[in-house]
Amino acid sequence: MSGATFAGICELVLEAEDPETVAEFYLELGLTELDRDHDRIWLAAGPGSRLGIWTPGEKEHGDRGGRHVHFALSVDGETLDRLAQELNGGGQGFEGPVEHDGGDRSIYLDDPAGNRVELWNFFEDADGARAGVGALNGGDDG
Repeated sequence: MSGATFAGICELVLEAEDPETVAEFYLELGLTELDRDHDRIWLAAGPGSRLGIWTPGEKEHGDRGGRHVHFALSVDGETLDRLAQELNGGGQGFEGPVEHDGGDRSIYLDDPAGNRVELWNFFEDADGARAGVGALNGGDDG
């Protein structure tokens, strides 16, 4: 497997007892619905990635839920500021915008299923826009 080249994360799936409520949370952030089935909802999370919201339980490929620390959605600074205003006005609890050492900023919040979500402008407006993921080598990674 040495030398494999990856273009990014194309899919992330979260488990939720109430996929409708969790999907609505992400739709309100600005993601768009791609598809839905009886046990899953797919949302577009950029031009080359999607976010799945699935009911608990084993699926067709032995998929099952696990734990993660958090995940980040890439947004530009203008969108970050707009979302902070909307979240503040809507009574949604969140932290931020937090400014990191390199000048990039993040908002941290929990979705209705308790997943920690970061909205981060690093790859849109900060060092990541110029140097990609290489800019994180030894630096603050949100």
